[in-house]
Amino acid sequence: MTSAVKHEIAPELRGFREVQRLAYACAEAVAGQLRSGVTEREAARMQRVWLRERGVRDWFHLPFAWFGDRTAFAGFKVPLQFFPTDRKLEPGMPFILDMAPVYKGFTADVGYSGCLGLNPLHDKLLADLEAHRGLILREVRERRSLREIYEDVERLMTAQGYANRHRAYPFGVIAHKVDRVAERRWSPQVFGFGTQALKGLLSDALHGHRDGWSPLWSPYRFSDHPPRPGLWAVEPHLGFRGTGAKFEEILVVTDSKDPEQSAFWLDDDLPHVRRWAEEKVAA
Repeated sequence: MTSAVKHEIAPELRGFREVQRLAYACAEAVAGQLRSGVTEREAARMQRVWLRERGVRDWFHLPFAWFGDRTAFAGFKVPLQFFPTDRKLEPGMPFILDMAPVYKGFTADVGYSGCLGLNPLHDKLLADLEAHRGLILREVRERRSLREIYEDVERLMTAQGYANRHRAYPFGVIAHKVDRVAERRWSPQVFGFGTQALKGLLSDALHGHRDGWSPLWSPYRFSDHPPRPGLWAVEPHLGFRGTGAKFEEILVVTDSKDPEQSAFWLDDDLPHVRRWAEEKVAA
C-alpha cells in the first residue's frame, strides 16, 4: 500500500520534485507518441529532444528505451546491451522509458513502464509493483540494512512468481543516491553518463568507503548498513519470461526520530501511484 501521509516539502527538496515531475511528464508525453515501428533509438531521442526543449542541458544518464523482452533484460550480459537498439515496437509489446535529467542543478532518475495496446500480463506486473513500494518504505523507516531490504524485495518478487531483474544492473543495484550537480553551460558524457553527476557519485563512494556506507544499494556486503540520509533513486524491476516492468522515483531518507518523517517518497502524484489509486476506485 502507498503512504497516505502528506509531507510538507522543504525548500531544498522542491527542485528535486520539479525535475522528477518534468521527467515523468516527458515519459507520459513520449509514451503517448509511440507507435508500431518506432525503434528504441527513436524513443530515446524523443525523450532527449522533449527535455532539451524545456531547458535540460545535463544528465545523470542519457535516456534509455527498452522494448519487448528487453524490458526484462533478456540475455543482458554486458553494459553495452542496455543502450537503445533498432528493436521496433509492435502491438501488445511492453516498453520502459528511463531517463535521468539534471535541471537547474537538481537530479532525477525515473522509470516509466507502458505497453502498446492491451497486455494483461504487463498490467499484472504493474499492479504487483505497488507492494514493493510499500515494503521498501516500511523497512527503510525500520532502519533495516539496505542489504536486508534488498533481500526482502527479492523474496517478495519470488513469492509473486517473478524474477528480480534489477539484479542485471551494474552491481545488481536497486537504487543509488542522487544529489545536487554543479551547473555548467556544457557538460560532457562518458558512456551515456554525465561527468558532473558521476563525479558526485564517485565522491560519495570514496567518502562512504571511509565511513562504512555506500551510495549504491545492492545485495552485496558494501550495502550492509542502515539507510544513509539523503535522496535515493529506487527502482524495483520485475520480470516474467519476456516481460518486465518497474518504476523509479526518489525516496527521501532523513535522520528524524519520527518514523513518518524519517523516510518518505518525494512525490505521490506520479503515474504509477495514480494508476494504483484508479484501479482501487474501479474495483
